[in-house]
Amino acid sequence: MGSNGQSAIKERRPSREATAGSAARSPDIPCAPHPRVLLLNAGYEALTALTARRAVVMLLCGKADVVHDNPELHVMRSETREVRVPSVIRLREYVHIPHRAKVPMTRAALMHRDGNRCGYCGVRATTIDHVVPRSRGGEHSWENCVACCERCNRKKADKMLAELGWSLRHKLVAPQGRNWRLVSSLREFGPHWEDYLVA
Repeated sequence: MGSNGQSAIKERRPSREATAGSAARSPDIPCAPHPRVLLLNAGYEALTALTARRAVVMLLCGKADVVHDNPELHVMRSETREVRVPSVIRLREYVHIPHRAKVPMTRAALMHRDGNRCGYCGVRATTIDHVVPRSRGGEHSWENCVACCERCNRKKADKMLAELGWSLRHKLVAPQGRNWRLVSSLREFGPHWEDYLVA
C-alpha cells in the first residue's frame, strides 16, 4: 500500500451468506451496493457525503475517525488489510466552510422539511404539490410547494385551497443552514444520518 493509503484499496461486496445474515438481523435496512459515508466536521456538523473509498482512505490516512458503523457489512480491502465501510465519520481537525444562504429546493429536501407528511391531511407523502397551481401563476418555490399524498394531489388538481375549503397544516418557508444544502443534494440517507441532518 502506498504512503497515502490509496494505492490498492478495493471494495468487496458481502458474500451471499453475509448478506443474508445481515438482512436477517436488519430486515428494514436495504442493502446498497455502493454506500456513501456522511462526513462530519470536528464539531460534529455535517459537511458532505463521501464515496466509500474516499471515506476509507481518510480513515487510513488518520484524517478522520469512525462515529457510526454501517450495519450492511460492506468491506474495502487491499492486499494487506480489510476495513469495514462506516456510515458516519468525523474529521480530526476542524475545517472552516463558507456559509451560503440560499438552499436549492429539491424533492428530497422538501420532503425532509415537511417530515414526509402530506401538508393537507398528514398521511405519508409520496409527491409534491404546488399550492397555487402552476397553471394559475404559482411559482416552483419553497413557499409554494408542499409534500403531498396521491389522494390529495388528485383531488386538488389545479384548484386553489379556498375553492376546496382546505388549509395547510404548517406555514411554508425556505429552510436555512448548511445542513439543508447537504440535504438538498442527497437522494437518500444512510444509517444514523438523521441524527446530524435535523432541521
